[in-house]
This record gives sequence, C-alpha cells and structure tokens, in this order.
Amino acid sequence: MANASQVKALVQSHIDGDEGHFYSVAMQVAATEAKSGHEKLAQELRSLVDSAKTRPTSKAIPISQPRGELAALLQASYPKNHFGEMVLSDVVRDKLNRLMDEQRHLSRLKGHGLSPRRKLLLVGPPGTGKTLTASVLAGELGVPLFLVRLDALITKFMGETAAKLRQVFDAVSEVRGVYFFDEFDAIGSQRGLANDVGEIRRVLNSFLQMLEQDKSNSVILAATNHPEILDYALFRRFDDVIEYELPDAVHAVTFLKNKFSGFKLAKINWDRVALTLDGLSYADLSRAAEDAIKDTLISERVSIKEAVIAKMLQERREIRDRIAMNNK
Repeated sequence: MANASQVKALVQSHIDGDEGHFYSVAMQVAATEAKSGHEKLAQELRSLVDSAKTRPTSKAIPISQPRGELAALLQASYPKNHFGEMVLSDVVRDKLNRLMDEQRHLSRLKGHGLSPRRKLLLVGPPGTGKTLTASVLAGELGVPLFLVRLDALITKFMGETAAKLRQVFDAVSEVRGVYFFDEFDAIGSQRGLANDVGEIRRVLNSFLQMLEQDKSNSVILAATNHPEILDYALFRRFDDVIEYELPDAVHAVTFLKNKFSGFKLAKINWDRVALTLDGLSYADLSRAAEDAIKDTLISERVSIKEAVIAKMLQERREIRDRIAMNNK
C-alpha cells in the first residue's frame, strides 16, 4: 500500500487544491502496487485517476483553460496513455523508466537536495513515437500535457517572441505538467547558420537562459526531426537526450500485433509481412493497421486477412516514397 510519504503528499495536495499533483501521487501509488505484484489494484487505481481527470469540475483549473494571450500559446489536454501502448527499444524504455522513477520519488530526492530528471530532448525521424512519449509521460504521471504552439510563439517583431516565451516558462513554474515543444528546431537552430536572423538568435538565447534557470516540478520535453541543426549549447541544458529510430522488423511486427489485438485475424504469415516493413515508421504502421481494420469492418468480413494488411502497407510505402522524392 501507499507509504507514509505518499499518504502525506496526497493529503497535502488535496489541502492545496493541486489536482495535478494529487493525480501524480495517486499514479505513484499505482506503480508501487504494480511492482508489489498487485496488478489488479494498480489497474483499478489508474482507472479511477483516468475517470477523475475526465469528470466535469466547477473549479477553475489554471492554464488548462487558458485566457488571453496564453490561450494561443498553450494547448492543454489530459492524456490517458500508458507505457503499455508503446513499442520501444530497450535503450529508450530504460531512459523513460528512469525519468518516471525519479519523478515518482520527486519529494524524496528533493528532500536530499537532488533534482529529478525532467528536461528531455527527443530526437529522431517523424512517426517514431516522440509525440506519443509526451502523452504517455503525462498520462503516467497524472498531470496535464501542454503543447507549446510555436506558430503562435514565434513572431516577426523584435522582443515579442522572447516575451511570449517568458509567459510559457511562468506557466511551467505555476502549474505542474508536461510541457512539449514539438518541432523544436524552429527556435533551436545553431546560432551561426547562414540563414539565421537576429530575432531567432535572441529567442534561442532566451530559451537557454530560461531552461537553465527553471527549477519547477514540471517536465519539459523538446522534440526534433533534425538534431544536426540544433545549437550545441542546447544539449548540455537537457538532463537526457533520447534517440528514436525507425522500428526494426521485430518491433514493427510486435506493434502491428498490438494494433490488431481485439480483432480476429485470419492466418497471417508474420515472417512474410516482416519482409515488407523496412523503412516504415510507427505512424505509418498505425495508419496501415487502422485502414486494414476499417476495410474489414466495412466489408463485413469476419477476420482481417494478410492480403488486406499487405495492401495497406504498400499504400503507406508509396506515400512515403512520394514524400521522399518531393523532398529531394
């Protein structure tokens, strides 16, 4: 059951009216029960937290219903995703589990003057799980996910972008959550690039300073498909850099099987399917699997056939190849 520090944290978060921290501690209790072999109780606790987060409330929740200019900068949600939905390499899973363990023992670490991991740089090709990682971390911690809208953040007016960035970091300090800077290379590019402009250099300098000074309890994630153009000074500001790759055949087949769970499959030769998966991302595989499911349901077939799966995978390969050719 919950240890003494978790009970105290639950009571204190209730007194403070801090729903985000209350959910986070409740998820810590669920994780503790799961590690103790009480998986049924752990799942019941997770379900209760998920249900509570979707329940209408009369209390005003800061920033999850943002007002004024902040409403254009942050898009809030309460994900229900969990790690069981992801197929990850051992290296990526270990790094994410390490962050989760440190976050779940946040109070204990801080009590000894230590800071838990909470600033991650996610790099890798599109569709490899970076965005889903943000949702899963928020779901597991029981805190809101705030997507930082870079299209609204970056403006052509000198100083305005840095001022908006200051608002975002003020929110990071005020409301605990997972703050996700997607396509981060828009502001994180090297300061010496030939096509760089003064405003972006100033924004990057501001971001580096604010990131280093931030001592909040929020988790900050930045994701990019182009790590090679990021400023070198960025990398040492993050607690960890996690590299995502396109799935190999084993991970890709595992992912497809997970997507088809709950649906009846005809006899599938997975070794043959595996030969067609090279170069496809998890996003490609997800769309192909969903298309195969929809085709089967609409056609009123009783099971999903290998030929339908192969057809949908081929369509995704053709789309990928056209995009690659257009980008040359």
